[in-house]
Amino acid sequence: MPRFLHTADWQIGRQYSQFAVDDAVPLAEARLLAVETIARLASEHAVDAVLVAGDVFDAQTIGERTIRKMFNAMQGFSGPWIMIPGNHDAALTESVWTHARRLHAVPAHVHLVLEESVLDFGALGFAALCAPLTQRHTYNDLTECFDGVETAAGLLRIGLAHGSIQGILAADIDSANPIAPDRASLARLDYLALGDWHGCKQIDARTWYSGTPEQDRFKGNAPGFALLVEIDGPGCEPVVTRLATGKYTWQSWEQSLTVASDADAMIARLDAVEGGDVLQVILTGQLDLAGLQKLRAAISRAAAKARSLHVEMAQLRLLPTEEDISALNADGYLGEVIAHLRERQVGQAGQDSAKDSEVATHALALLTTLLAERNTTGACA
Repeated sequence: MPRFLHTADWQIGRQYSQFAVDDAVPLAEARLLAVETIARLASEHAVDAVLVAGDVFDAQTIGERTIRKMFNAMQGFSGPWIMIPGNHDAALTESVWTHARRLHAVPAHVHLVLEESVLDFGALGFAALCAPLTQRHTYNDLTECFDGVETAAGLLRIGLAHGSIQGILAADIDSANPIAPDRASLARLDYLALGDWHGCKQIDARTWYSGTPEQDRFKGNAPGFALLVEIDGPGCEPVVTRLATGKYTWQSWEQSLTVASDADAMIARLDAVEGGDVLQVILTGQLDLAGLQKLRAAISRAAAKARSLHVEMAQLRLLPTEEDISALNADGYLGEVIAHLRERQVGQAGQDSAKDSEVATHALALLTTLLAERNTTGACA
């Protein structure tokens, strides 16, 4: 039974400028580690070939060191790697691929396909029909040529392409690099290995996106896999199994806090954060001072465990209780200011508008937080 490992969208060399440097560097390094994992899985499952369906590199300007590190990461599997460019690393006249070849960095067992080609692996029982991108955007279906390609009798017909299946994926990515949704049927393919969509997605029984092997955005579309594809013979339906390859899990939480139990639930989630989490948290609603202090402590604990944690609290209002304010022991002028802000906040000063109340709430939050921090520091001194 011929078997393959299907992968794509490695995006080697991607930069994570939105993260702090101590988070960005490990996230970039994880993409190379994913390639090592793919090579290991290919050996463990004794596949006949690894199919790499484009966007190996994130840009044409990738430097020599990164190019060499990428090919070094593939050393764990000595069988054929069939690799096509995608839109990020298209086979231009001068490209990251011509750079790699000048460096003599491409190993002999890596079949780098830079133009429309059919590779005959008769000894392994298959032919690879390849439609690499030779420019970043095309507006005709490059896989249409597969329909008329003849291959030797008895060989599996395996297609590789990079682009957007029309009418199925999101409309905003449906304009460039189109691929017909029924291409596998039209071209009599036993399997069509696709790249471009970063999540693992089945189009039909013979057509799959593998997705990126290492998650790279806050989108829950099943990234972090390579696909093990097993086909009994020509015409037989493929058996496709997802194999985990990713190191980090990106999550985005949005939560409104309205009662104390909401804050307790969020604190419990934060306390469950693990080292492989890349987490974005957006909090809205309101909290009293005690709840806010507990939440901030939980955020601090989680930040020390997670790979990356960003918490947005701009829309979370502090509404200190009478007990909170009393515990601050603010007397004299500070006590008068707090009392006045409280009046403004709840609309007891006569001509208060909604805007006045909002400003008073923010001012009260800032002042009570500063006083609470001062009291805590003083207690520890």
